[in-house]
Amino acid sequence: MNNFTFYNPVKILFGKGQINSITAEIPHKAKILMTYGGGSIRANGVYDQVKAALTGHSVIEFGGIEPNPRLQTLLEAVELARKEAITFLLAVGGGSVIDGTKFIAAAVPFAGEPWDILSKNALVPRALPIGTVLTLCATGSEMNSFFVVTNEKTLEKFVASSHQVFPRFSVLDPETTFSLPQRQLSNGVVDAFIHTLEQYLTYPANAPLQDRMAESIL
Repeated sequence: MNNFTFYNPVKILFGKGQINSITAEIPHKAKILMTYGGGSIRANGVYDQVKAALTGHSVIEFGGIEPNPRLQTLLEAVELARKEAITFLLAVGGGSVIDGTKFIAAAVPFAGEPWDILSKNALVPRALPIGTVLTLCATGSEMNSFFVVTNEKTLEKFVASSHQVFPRFSVLDPETTFSLPQRQLSNGVVDAFIHTLEQYLTYPANAPLQDRMAESIL
């Protein structure tokens, strides 16, 4: 028997219209940094829904987080968050936006070099609280404490994890995926498939219950 500790504090808000629920999930006095990617949320209506739900809150926006989020972009967001005394982060997008936002959350109060969080597995003693609005099903970042960041200068890509960056809540409204291009939706399905397959095949743990769960997902 292998001992383990399981901890997942993420509150899931699932279903149509659940974006409205973020109003009650974020403290009214919070100063929010809303992060997103290339702007597709403006075309599919998610941006308008989120902004409506945040009526009365103080919100600053930071867009342009890339797929496989880049360190230099995220450091710009860290600088902005520190300058504006941000107290809450809201990631609106897919796994890359959420990963990048987790790094921002950890880096803002971090006393040392932020890249050390990834490259040296530096301890993250605290982080800004995070909420997410998921727009693409793929990596599961909305449910876990892991994040991946690319350093474009050194061509390095690292993964880190900290209980401090578990999202406080994640909104999963299937309708946010309706307007995705077919290729992007297909990529998300393949990503979820591969994440399941790699754990099913590459780690011989003799865990038949988990194996059957993986087979069901596949």
